[in-house]
Amino acid sequence: MAEMNSINGGEWLIRPTLAQDVFIPEDFDEEQIMIRTTCRDFIQQEVFPNLDALDDMQNPDLMPQLLDKAGELGLLSVSLPEAYGGFGKDFNTAMLVTEETGSGHSFAVALSAHTGIGTLPIALYGNESQKAKYLPKLATGEWKASYCLTEPGAGSDANSGKTKAQLSPDGKSYILNGQKMWITNAGFADVFIVFAKIDTDENLSAFIVEKSYPGIRLNPEEKKMGIKGSSTRQVFFEQCPVPIENLLSERGNGFKIAVNILNIGRIKLSAASIGACKAIIGRSASYANEREQFGRPIAKYGAIRYKLAEQVVRTFACESATYRAGQNITDAIEARKAAGMDPQQAELKGVEEFAIECAMLKVHGSETLDYVVDEGVQIFGGMGYSAEAPMDRAYRDARINRIFEGTNEINRLLTVDMILKRAMKGSLDLMGPAQKVAAELLEIPDFSDSEPVHPLEHFHTYTAKFKKAVLMVAGAAVQKLMMELAKEQEILMHIADMAIETYVAESTLLRVQKLIDRDGLEGHASKVDVLNVLFHDAADRLWLHGKNAIYSFASGDELSMLSMGLKRFTKTAPISPKDARRSIAAEILQKNAYPY
Repeated sequence: MAEMNSINGGEWLIRPTLAQDVFIPEDFDEEQIMIRTTCRDFIQQEVFPNLDALDDMQNPDLMPQLLDKAGELGLLSVSLPEAYGGFGKDFNTAMLVTEETGSGHSFAVALSAHTGIGTLPIALYGNESQKAKYLPKLATGEWKASYCLTEPGAGSDANSGKTKAQLSPDGKSYILNGQKMWITNAGFADVFIVFAKIDTDENLSAFIVEKSYPGIRLNPEEKKMGIKGSSTRQVFFEQCPVPIENLLSERGNGFKIAVNILNIGRIKLSAASIGACKAIIGRSASYANEREQFGRPIAKYGAIRYKLAEQVVRTFACESATYRAGQNITDAIEARKAAGMDPQQAELKGVEEFAIECAMLKVHGSETLDYVVDEGVQIFGGMGYSAEAPMDRAYRDARINRIFEGTNEINRLLTVDMILKRAMKGSLDLMGPAQKVAAELLEIPDFSDSEPVHPLEHFHTYTAKFKKAVLMVAGAAVQKLMMELAKEQEILMHIADMAIETYVAESTLLRVQKLIDRDGLEGHASKVDVLNVLFHDAADRLWLHGKNAIYSFASGDELSMLSMGLKRFTKTAPISPKDARRSIAAEILQKNAYPY
């Protein structure tokens, strides 16, 4: 996989990627499969039987007890260094754990908050003393972690927080004063990662705060739409003294810590969403096979088969893109380590390199889960709306994911912002390819047909054209609007959606090609049907987003030319989506579960 090290974040848009150079879920080795099985067994045996009790929150010790059991199995320390009680596994292995526990509803939220935003700031930014003190206890679950960033007036605009830290007269402590809200795990956390501004600083700093410190007060548990079993409270700091040695990283570095930790959280949220999707698909298929109407199972009806197939198409595509990016991050980290970079810094820089992909996948993963669970409710019909059936909890719990880790709107804006900033810095050659596409609009299209050398070659042609569509629309918007583009959020979000559709489609294609190149076409025919459905619909979604963007800034001859180019770049050959979906649905129903 060494060739993967050479690709940079966002570069997929301007250069082709070979199937042999991507990681696919079928590449997981025996040890990783064993870890996956351990996670799956834990969720089925320990979490699922306790879902009602967790949501009732009558036993406040239940969630910490489950985290303790997860700690005994090593699920809290997969990616932590061995020196601090962890297993030192790579990024994609940690992603796999996140996926397999992602079906655990409120437990998945508590686990992710502890292992991710609660523990990683110390693991990645802590000094040796801080890591030695806290990580071993966090690795076992002896101590639970929480993350205090959001405030009543500071959500997406995190750096506008009002919580203050002032050095005590004796110079030994920082005195914290402020309010945090929506704090996951707050009710039982032993350690809080708290963001505050020291004196009149413009940027946040970060602190490790223990619950035993005086001056910490918690509001009662929040009443929420979903994830009811997740402890969520407001946290108040009132003259709370924090030892100066508990300043995390450097003064004023808190916002950077928050951003980099959120990058990790974003792609891991996509992984968790995949796990939840697979569980919902299994329940949907099982119910469709069992539920009879008009004298036969509802699984026999085309309307239901459409829903099942579309659930799988979107989940398979999201899974393909998520692990592709996860391995890119893994390889970027390992390359930096091999070059002599400090392991902490290597991980930070490796994730930061692929922040664009993390943002895109957070959007795609959360919206895939929303689609899958919504159709799950519909397949269950009246029972889908009943609190006695599993879709009720799944539907409510899924909704938060479009808000967690930065809203999907923010992540769409970030996607385009990061791409354009890298282009301006010269680290991503965007304008050269965009200018070539603009010049191509003046040329006569090539309508010649050549003999395909690979059964999936036409999909590669579509992918190349999709990329041209993104470059054309983005390039034209930049040229026309210049600095004003940053204010045109509607246009930016359409461009982001075009980029997301393209990245996910290409990732799915590369996965299927790698499987076919390795195993032959037999056995993967339904995955080709997945590609047919995905590209058929992605082309239309690209066209619609592109049209909405173009019509928002272009007029006259420019509008006509861009519209013709968009139509050319989003054209695909006719297929029968009905037949393709029926083929996919047949495999789902035969296996009574997510089939891949």
